[in-house]
Amino acid sequence: MRLDKYLKVSRLIKRRTVACDACNAGRISVNGKPQKASYDVKIGDRIEIRFGEKSVTAEVLSLEETTKKDEAKELFRYL
Repeated sequence: MRLDKYLKVSRLIKRRTVACDACNAGRISVNGKPQKASYDVKIGDRIEIRFGEKSVTAEVLSLEETTKKDEAKELFRYL
């Protein structure tokens, strides 16, 4: 699954276009390396999202094409 789609489906970022823009700006890194929106996410990857001065790190637990809002939290865990 593409990185921008995973960020949207897991609701780490609300919109796919915002996720794509964040990837292009270099604010998203996977396993310590900045990645483009087309990166293929795998289970076990560690995604770091930088929002200004704050940073959020999450580990990918599951990959789903679609989820309900309540089930989106089960796709990742915060580190």
